[in-house]
Amino acid sequence: MDALLERGELLAQLDALRAEGGRLAFVGGEAGVGKSALVRAFSERVGGPVLRGACENLTTPTPFGPFLDLGLELDDEPRQVAVAVLDALRTTPVLVLEDVHWADEATLDALRVLGRRLDGTSALVLATYRDDEVESDHPLRVVLGELATARGVVRLSVPRLSVEAVRELAEPSGADGDTIHRLTQGNAFYVTEILASEGGELPETVRDAVLARAAGLPAAARRLLEAVAVVPARAELWLLEAIAPLELAQLGDCLSSGMLHEERDGVAFRHELARLAVESATAPHRRRALHGSVLAALVPTGDVARLAHHAEEAGNAAAVLAYAPAAARRAADASAHREAAAQYERALRHADALSAGERASLLAAYAQETHVIGRHATAVEAGVEAIAHYRALGDTLREGELLAQLPTPYISLGRNADAEAASLRAIELLERLPAGPELIKAYCMQASLRMLARDNPDGVLWGRRALAVAERLGDEEGRSFALNVIGTSHLMAGEFDLGVGFLLRSLDLARAHDNEGRINSALSMLGSGLAEMYELERAEAYLREQIAFGEPRELFVGYPQAWLACVHLYRGRWDEVAPLARIAVHSRHRISEITGWIALGRLRARRGDPGAFDALDEALEVARPGGHLQRLGHVHAARAEAAWLAGDERRTVEEASAVYGLALEKRHLWFAGELAYWQWRAGALEAAPDWVAEPYRLQLAGHVAAAAAAWRRRLCPYEAARTLADAGDEAALVDLERLGARPAAAALRRRLGLRGPRETTRENPAGLTRRELQVLELIAEGLQNRAIADRLVLSHRTIDHHVSAVLRKLSAHTRAEAAARYREISVAAAPKIGGPADVSAPRRP
Repeated sequence: MDALLERGELLAQLDALRAEGGRLAFVGGEAGVGKSALVRAFSERVGGPVLRGACENLTTPTPFGPFLDLGLELDDEPRQVAVAVLDALRTTPVLVLEDVHWADEATLDALRVLGRRLDGTSALVLATYRDDEVESDHPLRVVLGELATARGVVRLSVPRLSVEAVRELAEPSGADGDTIHRLTQGNAFYVTEILASEGGELPETVRDAVLARAAGLPAAARRLLEAVAVVPARAELWLLEAIAPLELAQLGDCLSSGMLHEERDGVAFRHELARLAVESATAPHRRRALHGSVLAALVPTGDVARLAHHAEEAGNAAAVLAYAPAAARRAADASAHREAAAQYERALRHADALSAGERASLLAAYAQETHVIGRHATAVEAGVEAIAHYRALGDTLREGELLAQLPTPYISLGRNADAEAASLRAIELLERLPAGPELIKAYCMQASLRMLARDNPDGVLWGRRALAVAERLGDEEGRSFALNVIGTSHLMAGEFDLGVGFLLRSLDLARAHDNEGRINSALSMLGSGLAEMYELERAEAYLREQIAFGEPRELFVGYPQAWLACVHLYRGRWDEVAPLARIAVHSRHRISEITGWIALGRLRARRGDPGAFDALDEALEVARPGGHLQRLGHVHAARAEAAWLAGDERRTVEEASAVYGLALEKRHLWFAGELAYWQWRAGALEAAPDWVAEPYRLQLAGHVAAAAAAWRRRLCPYEAARTLADAGDEAALVDLERLGARPAAAALRRRLGLRGPRETTRENPAGLTRRELQVLELIAEGLQNRAIADRLVLSHRTIDHHVSAVLRKLSAHTRAEAAARYREISVAAAPKIGGPADVSAPRRP
């Protein structure tokens, strides 16, 4: 684009960020909108050197790809990479990272660290990304959410060009600016490519526009474009000399035409869409030959990720099998597990000629990596196939080892019976062999299954069996694992001091051997286990310790964040709940999602905000397949509370009784106590066992003051006030209103015959619910269902239902008609839409 139109305000913002320093700015916009042009224009204003790196559109990206472009000596550890980048920024304080939507996980991990450590420096980091390709489940979306509240992290959005700007660009060539704008919707790349084609007729697609420009070049220049096009991102000059030595003389024509631009020691297309257009138009046999030439030229570099990509595109199966597994291992070492899984998947596509043992080894590694990234069904499928190969080979050790690993993805899929069968079969096989680490892990896995089912005595027994073998063999990791499951089983049985003691021994042992995974696991069990047992002060300390331990090491911290959201809820810090819960529900980690949805649902119910059951429906849907009391007890207790606060006694009893029998069977102090309490409140239960948690036991026995005092000792102000309110004690109003617990406060006022503040209501002529009015408002803003779901922290399925209901109630055939109807009723509906109390569904930053 010769003139950078309608970008002055954005450039001014970037200038201000540079002056402030210590900033990471995510520059978003749809593909081709002009993000690269914006950062190039800004770079020219800097007046000095600018560091640049770009993510490549490889099918499997190179770990730390954009940081490798900086020419730094890099470690395989994200923290060290970030430290190296920060050091480089001391002398060159502006860094541009392009296309981070293509970033590998290792790069995203390093970016997380940068985002947290830039504050206080003089540096500015700009990271461009395609926001139209970053859906709610995209890895970058998680990073954006995690960094949303970090100091110094901001987001900028590059808008499309207006029709006036397109007319101005089209005027010199005499083209029809209005038609171009209508065809392109103001996308800067589309506009400039169409105008640059200089054809008599407007191309129908951008691909046609790109190819039209290329067609005007000499044949040798077009062949050079084809060579550049098969190399994602930048093609180094030395690489072009190797694969297209004769055509390289035409580089000047390609540069002057605007098809390519210089980029350090190489050249690249001005836009990835142009590269893809040229690559797709290259004849298949020539494209394969070019990839083969690139492969041969890249061999000395040892860049196994690039080599694997070009090997596959060249149809060279032997080279794929040589490089893809090595690239996978390197990615896994850098915690880029998604890329590792993709590389193993690539290798398996070409593994027909491998022996059964070689294929089994690949499948086992693939199963491990897909499990880590949450592709549990794939992990099970690959694991089962690997096990079949080892069984056929008579390799009982490897068969048993992999069987012992299967329960975890099985449980994630709700296939509890399969998990039990795999675990027991693993033990059966491994007990035939001399005891080793594999048997210890199999025993520990069975102990974990018993603990997850809250069969706590059996969890202790299996854990002690694992511990005995580990101590006999001197396996310190096995000892730590066994102590962990023994301690957690005791803790879940209500034996707090005993359980915490075992867990602390596990933690000390893991720390002595610097075992990162076992340290993290011990902190996780201490934090989440104590939180489930309402030992909130100790739980919070361990949850914060786990987060502090995990974040700088780039370990997953969504689970402790989800539980910390619950701790904040129970301790009455309601404004701190939603930010953490929102991260958890978008984490793609099923257990974290459940706990996050529970925190959001309970918060909304207690405040009287809309959407409580929307959140709790999500929690139940995710929790139901597992069938564990660990999740279902928590979910149904929250749903019973929400039903009671909504005034639905029948549903309160249904929810509270759904897993009450299971809670009694497992003797879970807190789930049995709360589920009994809600049935008692609804008049469906007279008494509970005398072993349930103290506050519930005291209240159901009529000792109201003692029950409230027990809640206060556990730092639960809402539950303490609720206990007094149940007895009609007016003193509870102060705490309920201070917390913003409108439903409970209103109920107590009605019971006491007190007048109080009421929310003003106005007639809703459309008959929409409060949530439907929120959805209608966002429809009127022009948001599509995915964006509405993201804004309201709800699932796409839930939003689909709400939108259908809105259209039906408004008798609207289209979203435009619904938006028009909204404007008619907006004055009447305004007090109901959103609302100051609906902080649990914040707008996207």
